[in-house]
Amino acid sequence: MSTVRSIRALAPLLDRVLVQRVKAETKTASGIFLPESSVEKLNEAKVLAVGPGGLDRDGKRIAMSVAVGDRVLIPQFGGSPIKSGDEEYHLFRDSEILAKINE
Repeated sequence: MSTVRSIRALAPLLDRVLVQRVKAETKTASGIFLPESSVEKLNEAKVLAVGPGGLDRDGKRIAMSVAVGDRVLIPQFGGSPIKSGDEEYHLFRDSEILAKINE
């Protein structure tokens, strides 16, 4: 796992997407607090930064399918974990993002 001082200093290259997993609720609707061990990691994440896009065979830039601020569905495993302070982030390729959540 890589560690950086400030996540704002991290600029993804090519077709990389920097995301942070959405934290699962630790309290039920009725107000009962759940221990961290019983809370599953969600596959939902928020896009924090995107690279400019990959290049095709002719050297033309391929547009990214997500933008900063989008909510996305990410794979349960994979990506490159990055730690900044107590927070954990992940870098994925644009093609590894499973879906964009539209609301």
